[in-house]
Amino acid sequence: MARPDTAATPDVTAPESHATPGFEDIALSPEAFQARVFDWFDEHGRKHLPWQENTTPYRVWVSEIMLQQTQVATVLPYYARFMERFPDVAALAAADIDDVLHLWTGLGYYARARNLHKAAQQVVNEHDGAFPVESVEALSALPGIGRSTAGAIISISTGQRAPILDGNVKRVLARLHAVEGWPGRPAVERKLWTLAERYTPQVRLADWTQAMMDLGATLCTRGSKPDCARCPFEEVCVAHARGEEKRFPESKPKKTIPTRQTLMLLVSDAAGKILLERRPPTGIWGGLWAPPLVEDREAAREWVTREARGAHLEAPLASFEHVFSHFRLTITPQPVQLGEAGLAPAQAAGSVNESGADRRFVDPAAPDAVGLPAPVKALLARCTDDLFGL
Repeated sequence: MARPDTAATPDVTAPESHATPGFEDIALSPEAFQARVFDWFDEHGRKHLPWQENTTPYRVWVSEIMLQQTQVATVLPYYARFMERFPDVAALAAADIDDVLHLWTGLGYYARARNLHKAAQQVVNEHDGAFPVESVEALSALPGIGRSTAGAIISISTGQRAPILDGNVKRVLARLHAVEGWPGRPAVERKLWTLAERYTPQVRLADWTQAMMDLGATLCTRGSKPDCARCPFEEVCVAHARGEEKRFPESKPKKTIPTRQTLMLLVSDAAGKILLERRPPTGIWGGLWAPPLVEDREAAREWVTREARGAHLEAPLASFEHVFSHFRLTITPQPVQLGEAGLAPAQAAGSVNESGADRRFVDPAAPDAVGLPAPVKALLARCTDDLFGL
């Protein structure tokens, strides 16, 4: 369903030839394009999201980081809890990283939370608590903030002109202009940035940024069923005219995702508490708390001999799979019942093991307020007398 422009109606016949190698132009001026976007947003756009109220750089920044790779509906409760616990950048900077990761548990992509904490400390220590929103370059120097995220923070919180190119906007522009190639390739991304720059207006920048993201999130969605009938660009979209909405944007070239194996040691004491250790800052679940991981049952025996002499290695439980972005991890829970001697003295809870990981025993029914990977949180919830004999 096309929407008439406020300006004179242009010739919207899709052009026959490529205006620029790799994508086709459309017969809409930037001004006509902007008018359609604003008309659509005024009637259909989302205007009551929590980060659209009191749009300080801090509040917008937290929302933009949470929304990376995560849908709005998922983010809403996390954002509310995060803002309640850390109402400003000073509170976040002063927080213990465990508190931050605990509130992030379940959102995934935990490097976002670690970078959020680092960036908050940098803002407080190097910028006197004020976000450097004077330019995209200054803001994107903070950990975890790229060009598009910086543009969104600046445009929404200050009203300055700063184009964005998140996944939603890439999809809209790639279909509208039939941009060939995977957007992750630098050459393709440059073409999309050219289009984003072309269309970004000088006015209503906060509305514009939200509108472009909303178009991709609610109409020009992923997969084979975008809602073209309600799109304000239906009759000028090149991909739609070709019947090739599904082909654009092109997918990332597929690679075989490797599968890795690990045993997760569910080390329990006489009280039924489970041993957790802080993961190294890099690698899987960096900085989060999890049971010790070993490669196989032989490595589990070596762990018991080295760190919990006298412990009983029980039969392993049913394996399950957890999928990361670049590999699959098959996890086999391996119950380990400590003997009377408990952990070796140097490895006692509250101490540090040989790899430098902090350790603690937790009640699986009420684990401490620390960051837990989703599969660990779920596994702890299953740690009942009936299941593990604890």
